[in-house]
Parts: sequence; C-alpha cells; structure tokens
Amino acid sequence: MVTLVNLRAYWRFFVVLYQFFPLIVAYSRDRRRFVLFGRSRQVDAETQAKRANVLLDSLLTLGPTFIKLGQLLSTRPDILPPAYVDVLSRLQDDVPPAPWAEAQTVLEEEVGPIDDVYDDFDREPISGASLGQVYTATYRGEEVAVKIRRPGIETLVEADLRVVRWSLPLIQRFIGEGRAFSLENLADEFAKTIRQEMDYSREGRVLTTIRGNFADDDDIRIPELREEVSGPRVLTMEYLPGIKINDLETLDERGIDRTELATRLQRIYLQMIIDDGDFHADPHPGNLAVDDDGAIIFYDFGMSGQVEPFIQEKIVDFYIAVANQDIDGILDALIEMGTLSPEADRQVMGDVMELAIADARGEDIEQYRVQQIVEQVESTIYEFPLRLPRNLALVLRVATVVEGVCVTLDPDFDFISVATDYLTDQGYREETIKRVVSETGDQLQETTRSLFRVPPKLERVLDTVERDDLTVNVRIEDRNDVLSKLARRIVYGFLLAVGVLSTAILYAFDGVEPAAVAAVATLPVVFLLYRSFKRKTGLKARPQFTRQNLRQRRGD
Repeated sequence: MVTLVNLRAYWRFFVVLYQFFPLIVAYSRDRRRFVLFGRSRQVDAETQAKRANVLLDSLLTLGPTFIKLGQLLSTRPDILPPAYVDVLSRLQDDVPPAPWAEAQTVLEEEVGPIDDVYDDFDREPISGASLGQVYTATYRGEEVAVKIRRPGIETLVEADLRVVRWSLPLIQRFIGEGRAFSLENLADEFAKTIRQEMDYSREGRVLTTIRGNFADDDDIRIPELREEVSGPRVLTMEYLPGIKINDLETLDERGIDRTELATRLQRIYLQMIIDDGDFHADPHPGNLAVDDDGAIIFYDFGMSGQVEPFIQEKIVDFYIAVANQDIDGILDALIEMGTLSPEADRQVMGDVMELAIADARGEDIEQYRVQQIVEQVESTIYEFPLRLPRNLALVLRVATVVEGVCVTLDPDFDFISVATDYLTDQGYREETIKRVVSETGDQLQETTRSLFRVPPKLERVLDTVERDDLTVNVRIEDRNDVLSKLARRIVYGFLLAVGVLSTAILYAFDGVEPAAVAAVATLPVVFLLYRSFKRKTGLKARPQFTRQNLRQRRGD
C-alpha cells in the first residue's frame, strides 16, 4: 500500500507540475520579467481573474483531491487575492460517478451481500461527488439513501496530499513570508479535512448530533442514520426527497413563501453557529431542499465545523455592532476573532466599514447586506496577511453562501434585520447590554477606589519633594552592550578627529615627515572605528530562547 502510494505520488507530481506549468511561468515573470533577469511587474485585476480561471480548470482536470483543495482555498482570503477567491467559490463538487461494479465491491465489504441486506437497490446513482456517490434503496420496507465512498479514493488522496506537501517549497517562492506561513498551515488543515470527509463514521456522528439539536424544530429536516448498515465507507440514511431550494418556479407553484423560507434558513444557521456550535458547512443549493410542508432538508454533512464559545461570543458582538452601525465595535470583534491584524490602520479600516455599509444600503436606508461587508473585510485581510483559523474561515464561507441562497429566494432579503431579530429573541442583545453595564460598573468601582487611594500617596510624594529628600534611582539594562559600543565609537571618533587635526597642523607648519608620523599613529584609530561599525554583533536583540538552552532547561 505504501509503495503504491509512493509510486502514484511521483507520477501525480509530474502530472500536477505539467498542469500548473503555465501558471508557474507567469508567476516567475511577475518576479523577473524575463524569468532569469529583469524587473518585477504588477498584475491587474483582469489578469488575476484570467489566471484564477486557468487555476479553476487545472483543479477540475486534476480530480477529486484538487477540487476539494480549491473549495478550501475559496474560504481563505488571507492566502489568495479576492479575484481568485471569487472564481474558486464557484467550484462545484460534481464529477461523473464510478462504475457500479467498483461501488458494489465497497458496499459489500462494509455491509455484506446487497440482496441480503436491502430489499431493493437501484444501481443508478442519484448524485456523484468527488469523494462519494449516492444511491437509493429500500431497507426494511423504508426508502433510504446509501452514500458510498468512491472506490480507490484513499490511495489517490494520500498520493495527492504528498504532492501538495512536495509542492509547497515551489509555491512559497512566489508569495510573501506571512502567506507562506498561512499556506503551510492550510496544507495541514487540508490533509486533516479531507481525511475527515472520507470517514463516513464521523459524518454519521455529526449528522446525528445536529439532528438532535433540531429535534423539536419542524422547520428543518435532517435524514435519520441507519447505523446497523453504515460504516467508515458507507452511510445508509432516511431518504428525504424535496424541491431544490433554488428551483424558484416550483416553489412558487407549491405556494411556498420564499421570503419566509429565506428567513428560516438564516435563523437555522444562526442557531447552528451561535447557539449549538456544530454546523453544516456546505450550504450550496445542491445540499438544500424543501419538502411539501415548506421544511428545509439538509444533505451531506461531510463538510462540517465547530465553533468554540469564545468565537461564538465574538460573532454575536460582530452582528450586534453591524446592526448598530458601531464601526469600532466591528473592528474590535474582527481583531479579537483573529480575522483582522491588530497592526491594521483603524482609521483606514473604519473608512472601509463605513463605505461598505453605505454601499450596501442603496436607496433604501434600512436595507443592507452583510455579504458586502464581509467581501470588503476579506479584501483588506489580503492586504494585511494573517492566518485564519479553519473553522472561522468556514463560518465566513457559510455566511456568504447562505446569504447568496437567501438573496436568490428573495432579492430584497434583509440579512441584518433577521440576525437582529434572532439575537433579540434569544436575549443576546440584552445580555450584551448587561455585560457592557457590568464592565462599566467594574471600571467605575476601580476608578472610585483610585480616587481614594491616589491623593494620600500623592501628598506623601509632594512632602518628600518639599523636604528635598527625593532620590530617583535609574537602572539601565544594557544586556547587548549597546551603550558601551556607542561610548567606544564616540571615543574613537574623538581620537580620529584629534589625529586628523594634528596631522593637518603638522603638515602646515613642520612639513611632510612629522605629518606622516601623526597620520600613521592615527591609522589604528581608523581601523578600530571601522571595525566597531562593521561587526554584526551591534544593535541586535539577544534571543531569549534557543533550542540549546531549551534542552538545558528541560535537563535542569
């Protein structure tokens, strides 16, 4: 198995290199116009869009692993420019299904002979994706959907993951240091993510968890898992047919209120992210449907995420700040979540936020969309590179994709109004106000204590000054000998000035020979002054931790 993966990885590396060769040449010419020499060149937005489309075609050609990689890259504005993110966000996980004979082998290895386990099994798949394909069947008299992992996908994915890892040093030559760090972390995250998606046992657990979170909600339907005929490579679950959520004509024929449907979809995702912490992370129209009663059906939980409580709290702060048009609150929330660099210019970012909100409002001052705000933020994130936590990147992706679905359902959909109503209904806005009041109260108490503590201390200090009894001890730490180096340079400079002046005077009054003696005597000073500037041990910080002293500390 290992040998097969290695051989396949070597072959795939050359295939990938060949596929990306035009882009490699283009990026090389960006650094040096004639590859080996010449100045760098600037790339405009139109050229970036063309290259992004070339990248998209290459990813589709290379198959399942790289399709997934492209989808993940579309959530990372800290790595790719906005033009690339926009193009890759259209990447669809839709590939031709594998032959039935191969899928049958996987199915029977997991659950046993098909005719013994299922009452009936349709050999034609109803959908095909990069990692698996879905069939319909009858199990114990109930119609079910059976998701089977694509045959041989494990070997291909492992080989491609090695190719991605081998390609990193080449790619890092064309990007900055900050993005190189993000890219290396992305490679680790991608390997973890795609292995998780191939583990259908994990998907079954996530599906069951989220289904339990909405057990009492009639507005959402999630298939029930049939654990006895499921495993790491096969999922058997309740079959829930429905109308595709972007099939507007059929929805209208059934009399389903699309505005109300969009509102429910948004509230469902707000509950997943803000309240529950476990969320479905792939909400494109192919994974969302509507039943005859108007309930929203969710499919495919292979891509999912979790939000930790701290991030949940900051997301609430962000939504409330957007609703209140509190620019400082928006920036504080983004910085605390890690999506915006603390080094960013707050004035510039504040202007970006104000422009985004004003642009989103349009003619109706009450209507504006958070997607436009997020897009502006993503553009600025690329200008200030940083590493986005994986699940926070998924949250950003979910926010934009869900809002896109909602706007498709209702072009006048008011995301902020729905989010504000949800936060109010759940008591979050009241909790935020209480927290602010509490924090303000604590600050007032501390200020009051200080008002009582400071005057007596200040009076004692003033009495000491009045008695001329005040002594100030100043201790200067100079671990790197900076002051002594500066002192030596001043002395050397003074001696050199004296030597040059003496040489000039002797030359003017006593002739060449005495002046030459003075000049020779001055040469050592010149050498010492030159060396004091030349040595690399000048104004440089001393490292606090090294591998060697870390080992010594461990040994101690």
